[in-house]
Amino acid sequence: MPSEACLPEQVAFDWSIGGLVAGVDEAGRGPLAGPVVAAAVILDPARPIEGLADSKALIEARRERLFGDIQARALCWCVAEASREEIDRLNILQATLLAMRRAVEGLATSPARVLVDGNRLPRLTMPAEAIVKGDAKVPAISAASILAKVTRDRWCQTLHARYPHYGFDRHKGYGTAEHLAALKEWGACPEHRRSFAPVAQAIALHGGGK
Repeated sequence: MPSEACLPEQVAFDWSIGGLVAGVDEAGRGPLAGPVVAAAVILDPARPIEGLADSKALIEARRERLFGDIQARALCWCVAEASREEIDRLNILQATLLAMRRAVEGLATSPARVLVDGNRLPRLTMPAEAIVKGDAKVPAISAASILAKVTRDRWCQTLHARYPHYGFDRHKGYGTAEHLAALKEWGACPEHRRSFAPVAQAIALHGGGK
């Protein structure tokens, strides 16, 4: 499978062209388990949403409320993912770009341009710009960050119900001391990312995830 194109930040587009703008962000690049989730959002200027911000700067209850507001008021939105298997096959960067591309392509209305949080861009058919810390600067990216994070956090709650001894409801898959201790004791579960070093070490010690 060809890798996603990473366009340099200095590529210039004619941003004077009007049209709908989609914001894109992801959640779950750093954790040791599960998919990476991406969202794309086209906001409706006629239906503003108060309180949009970087999802990491919001408390959980606020994110949950905004999650519903975004789904109800945005012109359109899409949440997509790249699976644990795709992360292990492609690497986490390429899997993240793949999830972002899927989110944009899944929008009911195609945007004229796309603004992506970070410094890398997925391969898209429309002009796009990468914006470092865009989730704190661009409302549409903030909205995408909220959809992606809430979706992945809910997935972690579901995983916790299946494998409660890992503590996914607390660390959300990140390599905390609690999570690393659980990996050492229990080995890897099927959703752990085999290409990440702490998981590979656990598998070497215990065998494959069950």
